Amino acid sequence: MMDWTDRHCRYLHRMMSKHTLLYTEMVTSPALVRGHALHLLDHDVSEHPVALQLGGSDPAELAEAARLGAQAGYDEINLNVGCPSDRVQSGMFGAVLMKDPALVARCISAMQRAVDVEVTVKCRIGVDDQNADEVLPEFLSRLVGTGLERVTIHARKAWLNGLSPKENRDIPPLDYPLVHQMKELFPNLHISLNGGITTLEAAEAALDGGLDGVMIGRAAYHHPADILCEADCRIFGDGADTTAEGIVEAMLPYIDAHVDAGGKLGSVTRHMLGLFSGRPGARIWRRVLSENAHRSGAGSALVRDALEQTMVQTALASQPDAV
Repeated sequence: MMDWTDRHCRYLHRMMSKHTLLYTEMVTSPALVRGHALHLLDHDVSEHPVALQLGGSDPAELAEAARLGAQAGYDEINLNVGCPSDRVQSGMFGAVLMKDPALVARCISAMQRAVDVEVTVKCRIGVDDQNADEVLPEFLSRLVGTGLERVTIHARKAWLNGLSPKENRDIPPLDYPLVHQMKELFPNLHISLNGGITTLEAAEAALDGGLDGVMIGRAAYHHPADILCEADCRIFGDGADTTAEGIVEAMLPYIDAHVDAGGKLGSVTRHMLGLFSGRPGARIWRRVLSENAHRSGAGSALVRDALEQTMVQTALASQPDAV
């Protein structure tokens, strides 16, 4: 989710659900520690609970990055051991670390010593020609040995050579049964499932099947209302459903503040394009924002106009055909 789940995206998603745990896009430990890019830690207090996802492979550097994240107020520090892109492989972090569980364990231990907030891991079931049935239990055993209590497992292998990052999200087959087996092997480890979950029904099925959590990435980004507007009621049993229309209204003060501070409208609205996905008016909503958000002076008035046009299309679609 690099370049996607920035602070504007997370603010939007928090308006839709107060209970879901949000994650930052992956931030590399070298960027924070060596590059002093502390602006990457910026977030709004309303985003909580929110986890900082780190990428790196040097224990001391990750410990310092974790300390900076905890100091910035994040509720959790998550080490990414699942991203398969060339960019992260060249830096010796992401999914390539599945090949070195001892190093991952050292990284986790160093991070745990540096912070009081919880340290977690997101991983794959294996990489390349590894036997996932053998590799994953050993990998998790190493993590449990550090005292780690929560892990999110993307139920696909990552192919570091031969597949693009996009293909790595779709082509390697999902192995949900293996993740369920890991829960049986490590009953005290909080295990969340990731990969291929695109509906709340699928999330509920995973939870009913004995897993402790579900991480939803791209589906929650592209179809946020379908995933997040009912999540508090259906998954957490607390709170009222939200609506796409209500979320747009709730975002207007945030948009005003952002634009008044010199920010660009498109930095926020690019994350809102999927709000009406699958509904009448979705096309005009996307078109109005995409074609006009970059214009000089564009602000919340444009968003309100886009909403009004969308609602007109929704109303027309609900009327019976004229005789």
